[in-house]
Amino acid sequence: MKMHVIDSHTEGEPTRVVLTGGPELGEGPLWERRQRFADEYDHVRRRLILEPRGSEAMVGALLCEPTRDDCDAAVIFFNNAGFLGMCGHGMIGVAVTLSYLDRLSPGEIRVETPVGVVAVELTSPNEATVENVPSYSYLRDVTVQVEGLGEVTGDVAWGGNWFFLTENSPCEIVLSNAQELTRAASSVRTSLAEQGITGPNGEEIDHIEFFSAPGEPEAPEVLQAHSRNFVLCPGNAYDRSPCGTGTSAKLACLAERGALAAGETWVQESVIGSRFVTSYRTNDAGEVIARISGRAFICSESTLVWQPNDPFANGIA
Repeated sequence: MKMHVIDSHTEGEPTRVVLTGGPELGEGPLWERRQRFADEYDHVRRRLILEPRGSEAMVGALLCEPTRDDCDAAVIFFNNAGFLGMCGHGMIGVAVTLSYLDRLSPGEIRVETPVGVVAVELTSPNEATVENVPSYSYLRDVTVQVEGLGEVTGDVAWGGNWFFLTENSPCEIVLSNAQELTRAASSVRTSLAEQGITGPNGEEIDHIEFFSAPGEPEAPEVLQAHSRNFVLCPGNAYDRSPCGTGTSAKLACLAERGALAAGETWVQESVIGSRFVTSYRTNDAGEVIARISGRAFICSESTLVWQPNDPFANGIA
């Protein structure tokens, strides 16, 4: 079995786009095809993402035919733990990958995801802006008891995935503290589930975002950030980028509190110092539509091979 893939990273976070050899998911709504992927081909997800061919930080993207006439493409995102609704850094990676393949010229396309349609504007071979699905603040100032941390207060918001966002970071948000931040965020996620704090239909809040004041820019020409974050994704991998869906959720919270006006720029910095430049508009329904701009770079183009006698063909769980 072989698959042709292209790997990129968006502000440090990897994306693996599957070009050929992926599972045949048939027709029907994209959310239904994502469920078929999960039910019948989860071993393919594991093969693509887990070691020895992948890594905990890797996010996969399966290109599909769209079901909507107003869309140019469709994509299903997945990671080391399962499947995602949307992925902001991954969508930038997809756009740059299509540009690398000469399948996309500068301009805007519409891409279908299992949670809605996003607009993607390729502004250069290595830069793109994603206009995300509608984001919103769901719960404000929720306090959860967390073992080892005590009371942690934050907001629950949707940005294409579910997030709990809190400034109650257990330590400074720097790369050298990644293990401590990971343990703390994992404990927060467990406590949210144990204390029955979920999305509106019982959805698990599976992304945890600590945020703080930004670091100082390393060079005077670098745009000063407004905030630095650490985002723990499902599967206990932390986002090396500032997280597109997490930043969308952040903008929704800021808008809800009247702390950021529509059209105003917000620069979000990651735990490794990379940045997304963002803003939002509101649609006719008054919903927050986040715009996330970032850079992606091609890392490799390869053919992944699975031999029938490989004991780790389906990955190391």
